[in-house]
Amino acid sequence: MSTNRQLRLGPLPKTESVKLTFSCSATLKAELDRYAALHAQTYGEATDALALIPHMLEAFMARDRGFKKGLAEYRRHAAPPAPPVPTATST
Repeated sequence: MSTNRQLRLGPLPKTESVKLTFSCSATLKAELDRYAALHAQTYGEATDALALIPHMLEAFMARDRGFKKGLAEYRRHAAPPAPPVPTATST
């Protein structure tokens, strides 16, 4: 692993995945390929753009304050309140 630089997207965790298909511009694909090459060089593990995209999206969503606020609002209104937890009483 190279210690002279860090990328915003760190080493990739092993996760379960679901296949999605999407289209992007040729320019974005080229940039993703360059990022994948730099990521492989930095962390010493070969990877491609397809492996990076889900992690990039997760990182983006985790830092999106508007999404977090909207998600909290959605959860507040969509989920019924949890029932109270019974407490033990001493006799």
